[in-house]
Amino acid sequence: MDFGGGMGAMGHDAGVGPGLMQWYMDIPPVSRLYLTGAFLTTAACAVDIITPFSLYFNWTLVLQGQVWRLVSSYLYFGLFSVDFLFHMYFLVRYSRLLEEGDFRGRTANYIYFLLFGICNMTLVASYINVHFLGSALTFMMVYVWGRRNEEVKMSFLGVFSFNAPYLPWVMLTFSVLIGNAITMDLIGIAVGHLYYFLEYIYPKIAQVRGFRTKRIMEPPVLLHYICGSYDPLIHAPQQEEPEEELPQDEQELPVPQEQHLHQD
Repeated sequence: MDFGGGMGAMGHDAGVGPGLMQWYMDIPPVSRLYLTGAFLTTAACAVDIITPFSLYFNWTLVLQGQVWRLVSSYLYFGLFSVDFLFHMYFLVRYSRLLEEGDFRGRTANYIYFLLFGICNMTLVASYINVHFLGSALTFMMVYVWGRRNEEVKMSFLGVFSFNAPYLPWVMLTFSVLIGNAITMDLIGIAVGHLYYFLEYIYPKIAQVRGFRTKRIMEPPVLLHYICGSYDPLIHAPQQEEPEEELPQDEQELPVPQEQHLHQD
């Protein structure tokens, strides 16, 4: 499947040795951290340091104190296999395209984007029988990237071409054809659509209709502090200055009448 669209996230020569390290270091920091966490989690399972049974999402176990499951369920993509490489490709590619594209220079916003996805997917997972949510988060990345790059052309197996917004639906259809479960795909699409609406559509509606709250998806100030993007002129709370009242004798001043000059 060619989902390149002319914007390769792995455009560098990912050879061995220094080439591979250079490719790895060129990945933006948040995407690199996620890739590293997913790889190390899979490696730890492969050598039996930990087991997938200690990683999957389960609210009962979380409430018993195993809070790491809220994060570990997004880091495990299965044992080393072709399917694992497939997931890593999509994770690195579309996370990197987002971080270097719409979220360039806005690390706090990208982290907030991921936290939004994790919180909502965890909420949905509480009501359905799913255990590992990393693929849903990847699908969310694909959906948002596709909606933000509507003119990018892509192809499927070189058979037919389509625009980027249809990519998640093409992937969903392919999963159906090969008999894979599509629950994670649908969760990723739903949460991705919710984020897209709140981040890109709602501010336009609020501007037109004069809503008081113009933006909903603005990261908290603390997150800007942590990411080093805090600007007091932008992120400090704005206080409206009270209007100064004029003295009583200056509130009503007589308006001078125009004097007309008449020529004889």
